[in-house]
Amino acid sequence: MGGTGISKSQVSRLCEEIDDRVDAFLTRPIEVEWPYLWIDATYLKVRQGGRIVSVAVTIAVGVNMDGRREVLGMATGASEAEPFWTDFLRDLVRRGLSGVKLVISDAHEGIKAATARVLSTSWQRCRVHFQRNALAHAGKSSRRVVSAFIATAFAQPDHAAAKAQWRQVADQLPKLATLMDGAEEDVLAYMSFPQQHRTKLHSTNPIERLNGEIKQRTDVIGIFPNEASIRRLVGAILMEQTEEWTVQRGRYMTLETLAPVCDDVVVSLPAAQRD
Repeated sequence: MGGTGISKSQVSRLCEEIDDRVDAFLTRPIEVEWPYLWIDATYLKVRQGGRIVSVAVTIAVGVNMDGRREVLGMATGASEAEPFWTDFLRDLVRRGLSGVKLVISDAHEGIKAATARVLSTSWQRCRVHFQRNALAHAGKSSRRVVSAFIATAFAQPDHAAAKAQWRQVADQLPKLATLMDGAEEDVLAYMSFPQQHRTKLHSTNPIERLNGEIKQRTDVIGIFPNEASIRRLVGAILMEQTEEWTVQRGRYMTLETLAPVCDDVVVSLPAAQRD
Protein backbone atom coordinates (compact mmCIF):
# COMPACT_ATOMS: atom_id res chain seq x y z
CA MET A 1 0.00 0.00 0.00
CA GLY A 2 3.00 2.25 -0.38
CA GLY A 3 4.24 1.89 3.19
CA THR A 4 7.84 1.30 4.16
CA GLY A 5 7.23 -1.89 6.08
CA ILE A 6 7.05 -2.78 9.76
CA SER A 7 10.15 -3.37 11.84
CA LYS A 8 10.65 -6.40 14.08
CA SER A 9 10.39 -4.19 17.14
CA GLN A 10 7.03 -2.85 15.98
CA VAL A 11 5.72 -6.37 15.38
CA SER A 12 6.95 -7.43 18.81
CA ARG A 13 5.28 -4.43 20.45
CA LEU A 14 1.98 -5.12 18.67
CA CYS A 15 2.07 -8.76 19.73
CA GLU A 16 2.72 -7.77 23.33
CA GLU A 17 -0.24 -5.40 23.28
CA ILE A 18 -2.51 -8.13 21.88
CA ASP A 19 -1.18 -10.64 24.41
CA ASP A 20 -1.92 -8.25 27.27
CA ARG A 21 -5.51 -7.73 26.10
CA VAL A 22 -6.10 -11.44 25.51
CA ASP A 23 -4.60 -12.40 28.88
CA ALA A 24 -6.76 -9.84 30.65
CA PHE A 25 -9.83 -11.23 28.88
CA LEU A 26 -9.07 -14.90 29.54
CA THR A 27 -8.13 -14.40 33.19
CA ARG A 28 -10.81 -11.87 34.16
CA PRO A 29 -12.95 -12.57 37.24
CA ILE A 30 -16.14 -14.51 36.50
CA GLU A 31 -18.97 -12.84 38.38
CA VAL A 32 -22.63 -13.70 39.15
CA GLU A 33 -24.18 -17.11 38.40
CA TRP A 34 -23.80 -19.05 35.16
CA PRO A 35 -26.53 -21.72 35.02
CA TYR A 36 -25.55 -23.08 31.60
CA LEU A 37 -22.07 -23.96 30.36
CA TRP A 38 -21.09 -25.32 26.93
CA ILE A 39 -17.61 -26.77 26.56
CA ASP A 40 -15.93 -28.17 23.48
CA ALA A 41 -12.54 -28.54 21.82
CA THR A 42 -11.11 -28.10 18.37
CA TYR A 43 -7.67 -29.17 17.15
CA LEU A 44 -4.98 -27.00 15.58
CA LYS A 45 -1.52 -27.87 14.29
CA VAL A 46 1.59 -26.41 15.90
CA ARG A 47 5.37 -26.88 15.70
CA GLN A 48 6.89 -28.47 18.79
CA GLY A 49 10.49 -29.67 19.06
CA GLY A 50 10.95 -29.84 15.31
CA ARG A 51 7.72 -31.79 14.80
CA ILE A 52 4.21 -30.81 13.75
CA VAL A 53 1.62 -31.95 16.30
CA SER A 54 -2.07 -31.37 16.99
CA VAL A 55 -3.11 -29.61 20.17
CA ALA A 56 -6.56 -29.37 21.65
CA VAL A 57 -7.98 -25.87 22.03
CA THR A 58 -10.78 -26.03 24.60
CA ILE A 59 -13.41 -23.33 24.98
CA ALA A 60 -16.11 -22.66 27.56
CA VAL A 61 -19.17 -20.54 26.76
CA GLY A 62 -21.70 -19.67 29.43
CA VAL A 63 -25.04 -17.95 29.89
CA ASN A 64 -25.33 -15.93 33.07
CA MET A 65 -28.26 -15.09 35.32
CA ASP A 66 -28.81 -11.95 33.24
CA GLY A 67 -29.37 -14.10 30.15
CA ARG A 68 -26.20 -12.97 28.38
CA ARG A 69 -23.60 -15.13 26.64
CA GLU A 70 -19.86 -14.85 27.13
CA VAL A 71 -16.76 -16.87 26.36
CA LEU A 72 -15.53 -17.74 29.85
CA GLY A 73 -12.28 -19.54 29.17
CA MET A 74 -9.84 -21.13 26.78
CA ALA A 75 -6.93 -23.53 27.20
CA THR A 76 -4.56 -25.58 25.04
CA GLY A 77 -3.30 -29.07 25.73
CA ALA A 78 -1.92 -32.22 24.19
CA SER A 79 -5.12 -34.21 24.74
CA GLU A 80 -8.66 -34.09 26.08
CA ALA A 81 -8.05 -36.54 28.93
CA GLU A 82 -9.91 -36.15 32.22
CA PRO A 83 -7.01 -34.43 34.09
CA PHE A 84 -6.91 -31.72 31.42
CA TRP A 85 -10.66 -31.07 31.66
CA THR A 86 -10.46 -31.14 35.46
CA ASP A 87 -7.75 -28.48 35.47
CA PHE A 88 -9.70 -26.41 32.93
CA LEU A 89 -12.90 -26.43 35.02
CA ARG A 90 -11.00 -25.82 38.26
CA ASP A 91 -9.42 -22.73 36.73
CA LEU A 92 -12.90 -21.43 35.85
CA VAL A 93 -14.04 -22.05 39.43
CA ARG A 94 -10.97 -20.28 40.83
CA ARG A 95 -11.89 -17.25 38.72
CA GLY A 96 -15.40 -17.24 40.19
CA LEU A 97 -17.56 -19.61 38.12
CA SER A 98 -20.61 -20.60 40.17
CA GLY A 99 -24.25 -21.56 39.93
CA VAL A 100 -23.77 -24.03 37.04
CA LYS A 101 -26.85 -26.24 36.65
CA LEU A 102 -26.07 -27.95 33.34
CA VAL A 103 -22.92 -28.59 31.30
CA ILE A 104 -23.43 -29.37 27.60
CA SER A 105 -20.76 -31.17 25.55
CA ASP A 106 -20.20 -34.06 23.20
CA ALA A 107 -19.93 -37.63 24.48
CA HIS A 108 -16.53 -37.44 26.17
CA GLU A 109 -15.99 -39.42 29.35
CA GLY A 110 -13.25 -37.02 30.45
CA ILE A 111 -15.65 -34.07 30.34
CA LYS A 112 -18.38 -36.03 32.09
CA ALA A 113 -16.08 -37.15 34.90
CA ALA A 114 -14.52 -33.69 35.33
CA THR A 115 -17.97 -32.09 35.43
CA ALA A 116 -19.07 -34.41 38.23
CA ARG A 117 -15.84 -33.95 40.17
CA VAL A 118 -15.42 -30.17 39.90
CA LEU A 119 -18.93 -28.78 39.42
CA SER A 120 -21.13 -31.54 40.90
CA THR A 121 -23.85 -30.74 38.40
CA SER A 122 -25.86 -32.31 35.57
CA TRP A 123 -24.28 -33.14 32.24
CA GLN A 124 -26.03 -33.05 28.85
CA ARG A 125 -24.72 -35.25 26.07
CA CYS A 126 -25.18 -33.52 22.72
CA ARG A 127 -28.41 -34.86 21.26
CA VAL A 128 -27.25 -34.35 17.68
CA HIS A 129 -24.08 -36.38 18.24
CA PHE A 130 -26.06 -39.17 19.88
CA GLN A 131 -28.46 -39.37 16.95
CA ARG A 132 -25.55 -39.65 14.52
CA ASN A 133 -24.08 -42.43 16.64
CA ALA A 134 -27.41 -44.27 16.77
CA LEU A 135 -27.91 -44.01 13.02
CA ALA A 136 -24.41 -45.36 12.44
CA HIS A 137 -25.51 -48.53 14.27
CA ALA A 138 -28.69 -48.83 12.19
CA GLY A 139 -28.79 -50.25 8.70
CA LYS A 140 -29.08 -47.82 5.81
CA SER A 141 -32.58 -48.95 5.01
CA SER A 142 -33.85 -48.25 8.54
CA ARG A 143 -32.09 -44.99 9.39
CA ARG A 144 -35.03 -42.77 8.53
CA VAL A 145 -37.39 -44.84 10.69
CA VAL A 146 -34.91 -44.96 13.59
CA SER A 147 -34.41 -41.20 13.44
CA ALA A 148 -38.18 -40.62 13.51
CA PHE A 149 -38.66 -43.03 16.44
CA ILE A 150 -35.97 -41.37 18.56
CA ALA A 151 -37.34 -37.92 17.72
CA THR A 152 -40.66 -38.83 19.34
CA ALA A 153 -38.95 -38.86 22.75
CA PHE A 154 -37.60 -35.36 22.18
CA ALA A 155 -41.08 -34.12 21.25
CA GLN A 156 -42.52 -34.89 24.69
CA PRO A 157 -43.62 -32.02 26.98
CA ASP A 158 -41.53 -32.91 30.05
CA HIS A 159 -38.76 -35.12 31.41
CA ALA A 160 -41.02 -37.90 32.72
CA ALA A 161 -42.89 -38.23 29.44
CA ALA A 162 -39.63 -38.18 27.48
CA LYS A 163 -38.19 -41.00 29.61
CA ALA A 164 -41.35 -43.09 29.15
CA GLN A 165 -41.27 -42.61 25.39
CA TRP A 166 -37.53 -43.33 25.30
CA ARG A 167 -38.18 -46.71 26.94
CA GLN A 168 -40.90 -47.53 24.40
CA VAL A 169 -38.60 -46.64 21.51
CA ALA A 170 -35.75 -48.73 22.96
CA ASP A 171 -38.10 -51.71 23.23
CA GLN A 172 -39.02 -51.34 19.56
CA LEU A 173 -35.37 -51.09 18.45
CA PRO A 174 -33.62 -54.12 19.97
CA LYS A 175 -30.40 -53.49 18.03
CA LEU A 176 -30.11 -50.07 19.67
CA ALA A 177 -31.50 -50.99 23.10
CA THR A 178 -28.11 -51.23 24.81
CA LEU A 179 -26.94 -47.94 23.30
CA MET A 180 -30.16 -46.18 24.33
CA ASP A 181 -30.07 -47.65 27.84
CA GLY A 182 -26.61 -46.25 28.44
CA ALA A 183 -27.39 -42.82 26.98
CA GLU A 184 -30.87 -42.18 28.38
CA GLU A 185 -30.03 -40.03 31.40
CA ASP A 186 -27.39 -37.99 29.63
CA VAL A 187 -29.28 -37.34 26.38
CA LEU A 188 -32.51 -36.37 28.17
CA ALA A 189 -30.95 -34.23 30.93
CA TYR A 190 -32.01 -30.99 29.22
CA MET A 191 -35.68 -31.97 29.47
CA SER A 192 -35.61 -31.09 33.19
CA PHE A 193 -35.03 -27.42 32.36
CA PRO A 194 -37.45 -24.69 31.20
CA GLN A 195 -39.06 -25.45 27.86
CA GLN A 196 -38.00 -22.06 26.48
CA HIS A 197 -34.34 -23.05 26.90
CA ARG A 198 -34.40 -26.58 25.53
CA THR A 199 -33.71 -25.80 21.87
CA LYS A 200 -30.44 -24.19 23.00
CA LEU A 201 -29.51 -26.80 25.61
CA HIS A 202 -29.92 -30.09 23.78
CA SER A 203 -26.76 -29.82 21.65
CA THR A 204 -23.35 -28.20 21.31
CA ASN A 205 -24.49 -26.22 18.26
CA PRO A 206 -24.04 -22.82 19.98
CA ILE A 207 -20.34 -23.48 20.60
CA GLU A 208 -19.75 -25.41 17.37
CA ARG A 209 -20.65 -22.31 15.36
CA LEU A 210 -17.92 -20.51 17.28
CA ASN A 211 -15.49 -23.35 16.57
CA GLY A 212 -16.36 -23.04 12.89
CA GLU A 213 -15.38 -19.37 12.97
CA ILE A 214 -12.10 -20.27 14.67
CA LYS A 215 -11.29 -22.92 12.06
CA GLN A 216 -12.07 -20.52 9.23
CA ARG A 217 -9.71 -17.90 10.66
CA THR A 218 -6.94 -20.33 11.66
CA ASP A 219 -6.94 -22.25 8.36
CA VAL A 220 -5.22 -19.20 6.89
CA ILE A 221 -2.29 -19.83 9.25
CA GLY A 222 -2.14 -23.58 8.72
CA ILE A 223 0.63 -24.48 11.16
CA PHE A 224 1.26 -22.27 14.20
CA PRO A 225 4.86 -21.63 15.27
CA ASN A 226 4.05 -22.17 18.98
CA GLU A 227 1.16 -22.41 21.44
CA ALA A 228 1.55 -18.74 22.40
CA SER A 229 0.56 -17.76 18.87
CA ILE A 230 -2.54 -19.99 19.13
CA ARG A 231 -3.54 -18.30 22.36
CA ARG A 232 -2.99 -14.87 20.78
CA LEU A 233 -5.10 -15.44 17.66
CA VAL A 234 -7.85 -17.65 19.11
CA GLY A 235 -8.05 -15.50 22.23
CA ALA A 236 -8.54 -12.40 20.08
CA ILE A 237 -11.31 -14.16 18.11
CA LEU A 238 -13.06 -15.16 21.36
CA MET A 239 -12.76 -11.65 22.75
CA GLU A 240 -14.21 -10.24 19.53
CA GLN A 241 -17.10 -12.73 19.63
CA THR A 242 -17.97 -11.90 23.24
CA GLU A 243 -18.01 -8.19 22.41
CA GLU A 244 -20.35 -8.88 19.48
CA TRP A 245 -22.71 -10.91 21.71
CA THR A 246 -22.70 -8.12 24.28
CA VAL A 247 -23.19 -5.17 21.94
CA GLN A 248 -25.24 -6.55 19.04
CA ARG A 249 -27.12 -9.64 20.16
CA GLY A 250 -28.56 -8.66 23.54
CA ARG A 251 -29.85 -11.36 25.87
CA TYR A 252 -29.60 -15.00 24.78
CA MET A 253 -32.29 -16.00 27.30
CA THR A 254 -34.87 -13.92 29.12
CA LEU A 255 -34.72 -13.02 32.80
CA GLU A 256 -38.20 -14.39 33.40
CA THR A 257 -37.38 -17.87 32.08
CA LEU A 258 -34.07 -17.95 33.99
CA ALA A 259 -35.71 -17.18 37.33
CA PRO A 260 -36.62 -20.85 38.10
CA VAL A 261 -33.07 -21.97 37.28
CA CYS A 262 -30.91 -19.44 39.13
CA ASP A 263 -30.44 -19.37 42.87
CA ASP A 264 -30.23 -15.58 43.10
CA VAL A 265 -31.84 -13.98 40.06
CA VAL A 266 -33.68 -10.68 40.21
CA VAL A 267 -36.45 -10.21 37.67
CA SER A 268 -37.40 -6.65 36.88
CA LEU A 269 -41.16 -6.20 36.57
CA PRO A 270 -42.79 -3.28 34.75
CA ALA A 271 -43.88 -0.43 36.97
CA ALA A 272 -47.58 -0.27 37.81
CA GLN A 273 -49.51 2.16 35.65
CA ARG A 274 -51.18 5.09 37.32
CA ASP A 275 -54.74 6.06 36.66
